[in-house]
Amino acid sequence: MKRTFLKTGDGSITIHLPDWDEQYHSKHGAIAEARHVFIKTGLHYFCNKHATNSLSILEIGFGTGLNAFLTLLEAKEKNLQINYTGVEAYPIPISESERLNYAKLLDISTVKFQKLHNTEWEIENTIIPNFHLTKRKQFFSEIQDKQAFHLIYFDAFGARVQPELWTLEIFKKMYNALQVDGVLVTYSAKGSVRRNMEAVGFTVERLPGPPGKREMLRATKHS
Repeated sequence: MKRTFLKTGDGSITIHLPDWDEQYHSKHGAIAEARHVFIKTGLHYFCNKHATNSLSILEIGFGTGLNAFLTLLEAKEKNLQINYTGVEAYPIPISESERLNYAKLLDISTVKFQKLHNTEWEIENTIIPNFHLTKRKQFFSEIQDKQAFHLIYFDAFGARVQPELWTLEIFKKMYNALQVDGVLVTYSAKGSVRRNMEAVGFTVERLPGPPGKREMLRATKHS
């Protein structure tokens, strides 16, 4: 599938798939979207609600590594202890990760960002002392974790192009993977997505979305 690079509204680069008319991040701002959906509405919310600085995170769609990178920076700044697992069936090539400008825009060494991509798959890697990364090359349908995570970043390609990633079956796996009181956040606000989440047991909130998007969803596992 053809892949191009697109500068988004906040100056950050994303990967665009012309055949699908889809990209890895919002055209309105890759960094802005990730910060709003996954950091503010996910990581900050969970840590504040549970008064914790130690948690395990599962990312559904490791992709460009942007969400992991922003989470690493939060771990360093706020002294959080984070075990981060990123699941990705089709990892991007190193040559593509080197064209992404997130570290430059955030005034951070590109070495730290590239370390996320250069580390081995299927093993735990210490990126900084309080951020441990495990990358799993795996289809989402193959996930079998049970009560392993506090927080899930659900960042799959949209239901318009990959509806099989937003099904009851997938959200049941997400529910099972979370500990009690665990939280899942996603940029999607589709009614069918919300209904599938609720059908497997999640309590779902509609929240203000990132730039260019009216709403997003946050789901909590209560039992």
